[in-house]
Amino acid sequence: MVGYCKHFSNVLCEYYPCHGIDNQNCLFCYCPLYLLDCGGNFSMLGDIKDCSACAIVHSEGGFEYVQNKLKKLFPRENAAKENA
Repeated sequence: MVGYCKHFSNVLCEYYPCHGIDNQNCLFCYCPLYLLDCGGNFSMLGDIKDCSACAIVHSEGGFEYVQNKLKKLFPRENAAKENA
């Protein structure tokens, strides 16, 4: 069941599809990279990060993108798990 939990579309959500993507991935409804330098298409509205133009986490490969960013941020924890 590789990849079983990598995609979820909440078609019952009143905002679906919030990014206009067919078969949008809602697994990360709120981006876990919001507080990071994520590499996504965002703009700053004063002190607020506006990610409404970004669809990285909702698109194909979004799960892997988030995982790779987090692995770079927490390399020590990942090394410990790989050596266990």
